[in-house]
Amino acid sequence: MSGNGGGQQDVDIDLGGLFRAVWDRRVKVLLATACVAALAFGAAKMIAPDYQSETRLLIESREPEFSGSNQNSQTGSDRVFDESGILSQVQVLRSADLIKQVARNMKLHELKEFDPSADPSAVSDLMVMLGIKKNPLEMPPEERILKEFTSKLQVYQVEKSRVIAIAFTSKNRQLAAAIPNEMAKVFLSLQSGAKLDTNAEASRWLEPEIANLREKVREAEAKVAAYRSSSDLLPTGETTNFATRQLTDISSELARVRGERANAQARAEGVRAALASGRNVDTIADVVGSPMIQRLKETEANLQGQVADLSTTLLDGHPRLKALKSQVEGIRAQIRAETRTVLSTLENEAKVGELREQQLTQQLNALKAKSAQAGEEEVGLRALEREATAQRQLLETYLARYREATSRTADATPADARIISNAVVPTGASFPKVMPITIVAALATFLLSCIIIMLSELFSGRALRPVTAGAERPPARPRPAIAAVAAAGSGTDASAMPPVLDDAVELSPLSPAIAAEATDAAPEPIHEAAEPDFSIEAVADHLRENEVRIAISVSPGGDEGSTATVMLARLIAEDDRKVVLIDLTGSGCPTRLMARSAQLPGITNLLAGEVPFTDTIHADRFSDAHIIPQGDADPLLAMRGIERLQMIIDALTNAYDLVLVECGPADENSVDKIARRGGAEIILSAPSVSEEMIVKVLTGFGEAGYRDVVLMTGGGETGPDYPDRDAA
Repeated sequence: MSGNGGGQQDVDIDLGGLFRAVWDRRVKVLLATACVAALAFGAAKMIAPDYQSETRLLIESREPEFSGSNQNSQTGSDRVFDESGILSQVQVLRSADLIKQVARNMKLHELKEFDPSADPSAVSDLMVMLGIKKNPLEMPPEERILKEFTSKLQVYQVEKSRVIAIAFTSKNRQLAAAIPNEMAKVFLSLQSGAKLDTNAEASRWLEPEIANLREKVREAEAKVAAYRSSSDLLPTGETTNFATRQLTDISSELARVRGERANAQARAEGVRAALASGRNVDTIADVVGSPMIQRLKETEANLQGQVADLSTTLLDGHPRLKALKSQVEGIRAQIRAETRTVLSTLENEAKVGELREQQLTQQLNALKAKSAQAGEEEVGLRALEREATAQRQLLETYLARYREATSRTADATPADARIISNAVVPTGASFPKVMPITIVAALATFLLSCIIIMLSELFSGRALRPVTAGAERPPARPRPAIAAVAAAGSGTDASAMPPVLDDAVELSPLSPAIAAEATDAAPEPIHEAAEPDFSIEAVADHLRENEVRIAISVSPGGDEGSTATVMLARLIAEDDRKVVLIDLTGSGCPTRLMARSAQLPGITNLLAGEVPFTDTIHADRFSDAHIIPQGDADPLLAMRGIERLQMIIDALTNAYDLVLVECGPADENSVDKIARRGGAEIILSAPSVSEEMIVKVLTGFGEAGYRDVVLMTGGGETGPDYPDRDAA
């Protein structure tokens, strides 16, 4: 946040400053990187190399296609191939029993790499003697190598597949390849043996069960036969017995007899009706079908023919014709008599059918009662049949499984897995990778060093800069590298007066009057090799070259000196140095020149404890410098906390390159607490001040014990309103 009345100022990370700090320490960074890289290279070279090789197994069904049990076992095989089934096989490969078998086969307990406890040290023997440690040699060799073997073994499922990888790491190239291959062989053998054991166990269990079931089936079928015989429920089909079948037959016969009786009655009724009405019986089938009537009809026809022939030659009264006609009437009488005989035959047939119907009805009623009793008895029979059927089905199932188990025992039973990639002797070490380790160590050291440097810059505050809303900063103009130190001493102490720098150019000497007064105050003569430069640029160069952290400016001339101090702060800030100015003047001139508002909280508010520390720091309007303004708190209340001023200055030195305190027209006693405790530099900002006043102030500071006082006589206009930074 920036403070147009807000009282707070945002800061930003100076990336350029961070990289410059790293660049300034590049020699140390590169040296540390090179040392760590050399150490990593040497350490990696000294480590004994490890070699790794890998065998891969494919989990799949290996049932022979010609096996009759193959189809029945497909469902069980599919369960082995799901995700949990593959992971289960991984655990089998990591099982202790399999590892022990491999260790026995390859005699790994004889190798120190896998059994380091076989050759214990003296310390280990001592611990065993004292009872602190159990003697490892008491354990079987296979048990001792389990931990070491497991640490070198990796078994995992290849992603999205039924492939299991067995990877092993060893100091020996040949062992790195031989152990995974041996583990695969033992795994396949165990799987095949497990299938054989399962089939054999099933066969052994099924044999007594089948014998027991056979006896149960025999007993159940015997009970069914005995019950059927005792209940007269002899079977005549799949779903019927004798009583039911007899009832069905009599019912069919009864229906047939009833039909025949009804037919005979109907035919007799037809003949009777024809005779009663005198109709010709030639249309009745039973009459026409009678052999006697057929013969009579033929005789009648012959006689009728003779009558017809004679009627052409003889008269009706002729005896021959009368005889023939009499014979015809006799034949017709015989036909009527024979017709009545046919009627009697039909009536007798109907009566016989009726009698047969009555007999069959009686038999049917008797069989119904017997069939009802047989139905009740069939309930018990069906229960016995169900029991016998269940026992028979179970026996057939056990027999099928027994045949399947015995066939699997006799046939080939491969494991549900096969080797798709055998381990080969590795050509290169899996660890350590010398060059990658060296590169990673060097890169990590380089990055860590850079991060430490950057963090130190950030925590110290040197890599932070304010975010200002002012105009774009113009490029800094070159400043002359001129610095001068004005010295003043007390009395006759000649050693207290330091010499003026000899490498000054563009000299700006004091007037003869000031030189004379300075000579009177201090007998030590001023060095005459070069005239000192007391300009603002020279003082700024002096502060930068000596890396001064705290500078206290005293302005005997009032606001003109304070204005020069503001110009000094802005000039130093142009060289990317973080500067903060504290306004301790009575007039508040630095606040008017630098702050955006005269009502911002400042040093008096901070001393009075009214605001937090960060609310008193504000950005300069025309530069990258910061200012802690005068503030608007009660001066008397602020003076009660004047002891906190030194703590405030010490805190600011952790975040800024230079803390500049403008005290205004103060004397040596007013700045004594700050200057002596903090090791601060004293600047006498005296533009447009008389030479007598300068000599007087220097003399006062000299008498107070300040031997080095920097004199700054460069001027500037007073007032806060300047068109640009240079004017300010």
